[in-house]
Amino acid sequence: MERAEAYGFSAAMSGAFLLSCLLFAAISRRQRGPYMDEVFHVPQAQAYCHGRFLQWDPMITTLPGLYLVSVGVVKPTAWLFGWTGSVVCSAGMLRFINLLFSAGNFYLLYLLLFKIHQKNKAVSGFQRILSTLTLATFPTLYFFTFLYYTDPGSVFFTLFAYLMCLYGNHKTSALLGFCGFMFRQTNIVWTVFCAGNVVAERLNEAWKTELQKKKDEKISSRKGSFADLIRIFQFLIEYLISPKNFVTLTALTWPYIVLVTVFFVFVFINGGIVVGDRSSHEACLHFPQLFYFLSFTVFFSFPHLLTPTKIRKFLLSLRKHPVQYSLIAVISLFLIWKFTYVHKYLLADNRHYTFYVWRKVFQRHELVKYVLVPVYIFAGWSFTDTLKSKSVFWILMYFVCLLAVTVPQKLLEFRYFILPFLIYRLNIPFPSLYRQLLELAFYIVVNAVTFYLFLNRTFQWPNSDEIQRFMW
Repeated sequence: MERAEAYGFSAAMSGAFLLSCLLFAAISRRQRGPYMDEVFHVPQAQAYCHGRFLQWDPMITTLPGLYLVSVGVVKPTAWLFGWTGSVVCSAGMLRFINLLFSAGNFYLLYLLLFKIHQKNKAVSGFQRILSTLTLATFPTLYFFTFLYYTDPGSVFFTLFAYLMCLYGNHKTSALLGFCGFMFRQTNIVWTVFCAGNVVAERLNEAWKTELQKKKDEKISSRKGSFADLIRIFQFLIEYLISPKNFVTLTALTWPYIVLVTVFFVFVFINGGIVVGDRSSHEACLHFPQLFYFLSFTVFFSFPHLLTPTKIRKFLLSLRKHPVQYSLIAVISLFLIWKFTYVHKYLLADNRHYTFYVWRKVFQRHELVKYVLVPVYIFAGWSFTDTLKSKSVFWILMYFVCLLAVTVPQKLLEFRYFILPFLIYRLNIPFPSLYRQLLELAFYIVVNAVTFYLFLNRTFQWPNSDEIQRFMW
């Protein structure tokens, strides 16, 4: 990092942290007590603070990573500063843990952008800092910086594991992946993603060697015709079933294999992936979740995905391949028809934005969910088009992980999209400075509206004196 870039990064990170502290103070004054899921998380962390590690709230569905880290930070800090009484492990003190995670995420995002795009000499230090600031203020993640939720810590350990994987420190990466798993069980998918990075790199090298042997430059490891993809899949199967290649890949990825094995042992002993209350977290094949994620990504990355150039390219592709797109449309309609699920929380809880998205869009008419198929197809094409700089094996691996982390979820919940979105956004090419500034401005506006609504547009439910607030 050059000196000017180091100063710029320090200034951006310090300024973002200071602004977050001011916003944290405002939110803590307005909402002193636990809110929403905090009514489960805060008492559980406080029980751990008092040494009651065998006490467990059956309504909590995640493992105790957040509470263990909180106690590990709060207790030494309280001892160091001589704090006693209710201030130790208070709701405000526990929320501050996520503010620290947010600062860590800022640094990790910068390091990941630097590592992933280090070969692109055209990217300036200012662009890296600007993209870091943008992703650190990604609205769905940034909002939960100020509440005692698992998301900031979950993102921190997963991004840290990804960074260590890219640097080849796979044992450290697997250990950090275990920490991420302790925050949220579905993070095991991103451990598989890290292992997949190693495998995809090997596959890409072997594929290039295969091309050189055959001297067939018409086939590309990045994009091509349907016949090219068939050949790539044939190569993939032949490579993976080779005992020699299998042993090599196992030797490279054994730390991740150990962690995934631990995960399956946990699932077997626990009788499922969810701890605590399972009645509202049943796994199912909810394929439209992929469509919701793609729409979510287009919304938050519209400066990159929703451009006149991309629309023209999509229409040209549509005209050149009408049969393929027609088949995709038919499959999409079938998946929506047979695999759309509506969770009871989505219909009942009017504090979440998803409640209004569902009511204002999908519940307007029974046919709306089918009419949106062209939007989903464009979103999927644009999404994939921005990843064309990655190898086909990396793209395949990422989509497998994306399906694994979204499709089994019955509830439409924007928080489930945070990690797949960030990993996608980290890996697309750097856009122009204008688009970066537009993206940052958009995030600032969305955050401003979100916090304004949360702080000032409160309401009450009938037969309840509690103040309710709008949130993600």
